[in-house]
Amino acid sequence: MDKFRMMFQFLQSNQESFMNGICGIMALASAQMYSVFEFNCPCMPEYNYSYGIGLLIIPPVWFFMLGFVLNNNVSVLAEEWKRPTGDRRKDSSILRYMFCSVTQRSLIAPAVWVSVTLMDGKSFVCAYSINLDIDTFGNYSILRGLSEVERMRVLAKIPCKELFEHHELRVAASRYIKCISQACGWIFLLMMTFVAFLIRAIRPCFTQAAFLKTKYWSHYIDIERKMFDETCKEHAKSFAKICIQQYFEGMSGEMPGFHRQRSCANDSDDEDEDKKKSDEEKLLGIRAQDDMNKVLWNWHTCKPALALRKDQTDIENNGTVNGEANGTLNGFANGHAHEVKKKEWAVYYSKV
Repeated sequence: MDKFRMMFQFLQSNQESFMNGICGIMALASAQMYSVFEFNCPCMPEYNYSYGIGLLIIPPVWFFMLGFVLNNNVSVLAEEWKRPTGDRRKDSSILRYMFCSVTQRSLIAPAVWVSVTLMDGKSFVCAYSINLDIDTFGNYSILRGLSEVERMRVLAKIPCKELFEHHELRVAASRYIKCISQACGWIFLLMMTFVAFLIRAIRPCFTQAAFLKTKYWSHYIDIERKMFDETCKEHAKSFAKICIQQYFEGMSGEMPGFHRQRSCANDSDDEDEDKKKSDEEKLLGIRAQDDMNKVLWNWHTCKPALALRKDQTDIENNGTVNGEANGTLNGFANGHAHEVKKKEWAVYYSKV
């Protein structure tokens, strides 16, 4: 159990690497799913085009939505977008940066599926077999004398080798359509690579200050949410522990025999007192259900402004140090310095 907890904490601390790994796994899964997938063209003019194009579009859309579902930043983005403004204003550039980051990762698996599908070419053969011109492949007389409906029915059977009798015509037509499909696949890969290159190359040309600002505050929003959840968990744990302890202490006060046995026991409860103190510190002064509900409601409706204040002790210490430093400088400036305190030493001699 501890190993799983350590692994989960590691994945939480390295969420960006974890999400990149998830995207890679999804890309490999999409390619493996296509290789395992059994392609069965209906070989009917009414359904060939819908089946072939649907195979090219619907799985990428599913992978794209799955990428959004598996990305934890989607919930952070939605919360930041829909939260009330309160004391902290919203920055649209941060929301755009988070959305673009999630979208880029979610597009990897759909791009792999589309590339593999186009390179294989089966979906194109199924979708566009009814639009072929048979005369370009030789002097075949199988379509002569047929109506337009019968011609489309014959051409729709080209993807199915069990239903189409002319083997040479089927092979020639399939190779022709697969050639077009693979050309589209290479064009798609070239376009995706070119777009990625432009994003990488053009980004440094713009101001880096805005990019660093949006990147910093997007990370801050994610880290703040995690730390708030951790603090709430620690508070709930300490609250429950103290509540249970007070309940048992109240019950023990109603039992005279148990109370006498406890009073006669050895007073070795220093560790328990330290634990109680640590639990009290984790409560952060919130000791009632209504107060905690108010804290949670205020955190949602009115998040604090991003302007930290110094503690009073730090201000006093800094003031003392600054006062001493200013006094020393003023003393040197007036021609005299503060007297240095001399240390006294006592020496004892033994006659032994």
